[in-house]
Order: sequence, then structure tokens, then C-alpha cells
Amino acid sequence: MTEKIGYVGLGTMGGGMAHNLARAGHDLVVWNRTAERMTPFVAAGAEAAAGPADLARRCSIIMICISDTPDVEKVTLGDGGILEGLSQGDLIVDHSSISPRSTVRLAEKVAERGGHWLDAPVSGGSEGAERGTLSIMIGGDTAQVERARPYLEAYGTTITRVGPNGAGQMAKLVNQILVVVNALGVSEALLLAQAGGLDLTGTIQAVAGGAAGSWMLSNRGPQMVQRDWRPGFTIDLQQKDLLLVLDIANELGVPLPGTKMVSEMYQTLQRQGLGGEGNHALVKALEQTSGITVGG
Repeated sequence: MTEKIGYVGLGTMGGGMAHNLARAGHDLVVWNRTAERMTPFVAAGAEAAAGPADLARRCSIIMICISDTPDVEKVTLGDGGILEGLSQGDLIVDHSSISPRSTVRLAEKVAERGGHWLDAPVSGGSEGAERGTLSIMIGGDTAQVERARPYLEAYGTTITRVGPNGAGQMAKLVNQILVVVNALGVSEALLLAQAGGLDLTGTIQAVAGGAAGSWMLSNRGPQMVQRDWRPGFTIDLQQKDLLLVLDIANELGVPLPGTKMVSEMYQTLQRQGLGGEGNHALVKALEQTSGITVGG
């Protein structure tokens, strides 16, 4: 049985994911704070909701993809929020990257109303959202994961339950450590290649197929070389996630020296007004220190 899907948040990631749901033929209701972002979805046959509560009243599965913990809390629990329109048995799937602790509280509030919550953050950048190739890490009840799976398959190729509510968000923090430390490695490697007089495109091709290969190298390395700072994921959003990582790490007593260093480098770039650039602009912090410009 197919269910009516509500989608809250039509930004860089959410927009691509919602488009894939629509392309797959799912019955879709959308809402976004910036109303004009709903226009292409309505033109393609989706319904526009007046607000989160209205959307929830019309749908049995509600998906969220917005930027930060306070935003998810507001759209879910605030005046006119999803909880006001939630019915017994409805499912909320949160694709945002937010605090694991807040996620557990939100899941409890939804459960009190007879609903279900899956924290299901994603990885794969805007390219993955557009192409339908995202990795989705999920915390929540197994039966609800299977209920959502046919819809998640519209934009995700790797869909993995990692534990109960909160576990999906914790897995995303693990993901973000790997992303930024890898980005630092790519930045350092390309800086050395530049200083050593290598052809950067050829160097990436030479090493990408071996043990040094990675998604970050293959997808963001060429952007660094081309000085293309369009974001698949912005510095501001990456830094938001790193602050969550460092907060949880401090609570658990886990040392993360590499992650902390990258966070400080991003903070420097934010102070220079570069927070809206792609997270691969991390290389600029090293360029400023060394006086060497990758691709320059």
C-alpha cells in the first residue's frame, strides 16, 4: 500500500530528494519556509501545504530536511508544527543533521502522540540528492524502517538501520569526521602536488584508483583544482555538524584532534565571509598559511 508523503524543506538537499520522490510517482505534499521553492513541485503535480501542521494532517509519512536542531524542533513542536497535525500511526522521517540528544527527545514527544520517528540523516552531497544515490543512516524501529524503505529508495542506494532513535544522528557525526579529515588530506596532498610542479588533474587520476582513492578526492579534488567553490555542502553547515561532533566527543571523553583542527580552520574561513562556499574550500586555509594556491 502506498502512502501520501509530506516533505518539509526544499533546499539544496531536500529539493533534490523531493524531486526524486515526485519522479518515482509518489503522491507528494510539500512545504517550505520560502514559498517560491514549492512552485516547481506544484507545477509537477505536488500539493502545497499552508504549513507543517496542515501538511501533517494530509499525510501519513512526513519527511523533514532542514538545517539545524532548533529549526527541526520548531517545525515539529512549535506553533503550527507537525505535531499539531499528527495522527495515530503517522511516521516522521527526519533527514536533517541534528543533535542525537534532541532527536531522542523529539522521538519521545512524537511517540506520546501515537506516532513514530526515524532519524535518517544522509550523506552524498547535493549530487547524491539529485542523482538518487545517497547513503541513509537510520535510527529507529525496524518495522518503521521497512515501512519507509520503498520511499527512501527513490533517493538512496545505501539504506542502513544502525540502531534505535538517536543512532542515525550519531552515525552521521561519525560520517562527518571522516568527511572533514579526508578533506584535509585531499587539501594537503594537492598543495604538495602544486608545490612539486605536478599536473594536478593527472595526479588525481593516478592515485584515485589505488589505496588513496576516496569520494572526496574524486568529487571535490577536481573542484579544488578548478577553483570551483559551489557547495555540495557549505562550510557553515559542515561547521554546525562539527560543533555537534566535538560536543558529543567531549561528553564521551573521546579525543578528536584532527576534527578539532579542521573546525578551527573552518572558523577562520567563516570569519572571512566564506561560510557559504563548499566545504572543500577548506584548502583555502592551507593556501593562506603556505602562500601556495592549488590550481593557481
